[in-house]
Amino acid sequence: MSTFLAHDGTKLFYRDWGTGQPIVFSHAWPASADEWDPQMFFFANRGFRAIAFDRRGHGRSEQTWDGNDIDTYADDLAALLETLDLNNTILVGHSTGGGEVARYVGRHGLSRLAKTVFLASVTPGMLKSDTNPDGWPLETFDGFREGLLKNRSQTYQDAALTFYSYDQPGVEVSKGTQDKYWYQAMQGSLKAHYDCVAAFSEPDFTEDLKKITVPTLVMHSEDDEGVPYHFTGARSAKLIKNAQLKTYKGLSHGMAETHPDLINADLLAFFQS
Repeated sequence: MSTFLAHDGTKLFYRDWGTGQPIVFSHAWPASADEWDPQMFFFANRGFRAIAFDRRGHGRSEQTWDGNDIDTYADDLAALLETLDLNNTILVGHSTGGGEVARYVGRHGLSRLAKTVFLASVTPGMLKSDTNPDGWPLETFDGFREGLLKNRSQTYQDAALTFYSYDQPGVEVSKGTQDKYWYQAMQGSLKAHYDCVAAFSEPDFTEDLKKITVPTLVMHSEDDEGVPYHFTGARSAKLIKNAQLKTYKGLSHGMAETHPDLINADLLAFFQS
């Protein structure tokens, strides 16, 4: 397996397909690089270099006790770009991965980047506060943590229902997709996934987003159950200078997997613009 070393020596798994302009994909909690199979295959076959890595404590990467926080995640992403010496790079972040991309810019700047994409991203923030009154209260995320400690396998199975909107009437359920989500989650570390709840829910990415000046696409379903559009994607698009906003009706938080033809076409149009 291909691996690189983070700045603290942690060994992280990545896959690197194709040649051309690099696209680096950052995945959601509690998934892995495998989440991006439909996009990796599509873009590696269309003249791009598609790269995705497993966040520390997720998938096939080393399961560290410490460092499961958004700043370290961003520094790990920076180590990947530095190790592979990537330039003119497109960063694509889904859910927690969107926070990772935003904090990367906040901590490491734009010198290696050409474009960014925030796909159903947790940015600019999930937690209810004076500046985000519609966000979810801390008790919601405490419930996630409690579920992980009680029975994390069942928690992942339950989470898959809202991740793909399989709990909604009329939505066709794919057991294969559910099983893939569960398998990715079970590969990871309980400690990392427990800590990552705070990493995706508590940071305020407002100042990070304001630093983004490269062309940016914000993609979000207005019916996203896992990361509600009205206090994430809608706000992100207003904070990022000259961001393009692409919204969808009736799609899930995991729309890149359930509707890859649609999402890949919209990504390709943005990449080629």
